[in-house]
Amino acid sequence: QVRLVESGGGLVQAGDSLRLSCAASGRTISGNAMGWFRQAPGKEREFVAGISLSGSTTYYADSVKGRFTISRDNAKNTVYLQIYGLKPEDTAVYYCAAATVYGIPVPTTTTAYRYWGQGAQVTVSS
Repeated sequence: QVRLVESGGGLVQAGDSLRLSCAASGRTISGNAMGWFRQAPGKEREFVAGISLSGSTTYYADSVKGRFTISRDNAKNTVYLQIYGLKPEDTAVYYCAAATVYGIPVPTTTTAYRYWGQGAQVTVSS
């Protein structure tokens, strides 16, 4: 069983930067692709970024390319999401997740991810 805990969210202004962290416990996540998703009020949860087991492959939603950077430190059992140039439309609860579907370097669907954190609220004011 993997427990994921996000941190680093908060209230920021448009244009600011933010780094979210996802700390895993229970067992190592070095054998899992990891992803970040977000869910805005009244909307479905959407994929924003993912990273392969080793970190050599990353994938981003078109809406965040160039502004979001996902990384991982397997020695620390932690995944990060660096966000630059925040926009009001980035306001959402951000979730970290561990995939249990293998054979795909970076899954992008929620069904590929078995373990989820409780979420971190990011609110961007204009």
